[in-house]
Amino acid sequence: MIYVVLYLGAVILANLIVARYGPASTIPVGFLFIGLDLTARDHLHDAWHGEGLAWKMAVLIATGSLFTWLINRNAGPIAVASFVAFASAATVDALVYHYLRRYPRWLRINGSNVPSAAVDSIVFQVVAFGGFPWVTILGQFLAKTLGGFLWSLLFRRLDRAALVGAE
Repeated sequence: MIYVVLYLGAVILANLIVARYGPASTIPVGFLFIGLDLTARDHLHDAWHGEGLAWKMAVLIATGSLFTWLINRNAGPIAVASFVAFASAATVDALVYHYLRRYPRWLRINGSNVPSAAVDSIVFQVVAFGGFPWVTILGQFLAKTLGGFLWSLLFRRLDRAALVGAE
């Protein structure tokens, strides 16, 4: 449940910040919030695998966009771009994460974050703002990938602490 809350909170905050501050905010937002979303998505993949993963992720993605719009109606274009980008990135992420299923979890998470960060960066920028500013897209990609890596380290540490506490 904590990963659902983290995912939704990060999506909504990211969308509202980008709606307020525009394209210049996408790189720091990508580092802090989208890296978190990509990594939390992989934890949800493990939790929901075989139990409605596709439809649960679709509802989660749609919910983040809907809440963004309900909080700030002017953020509608960003909410739509977010929905399209996250749906596209989640599809790529799920395929790569599943393909890497024989590898350690940290490698599955970070290995799937790389292509999904690329897809998310391109799709979001094009749908939200039009055009293809490759410098911004590259900056977003690097920020999301590095942010996702750092979030994966934090989640790994928290997962280990939870296991130790459960003993």
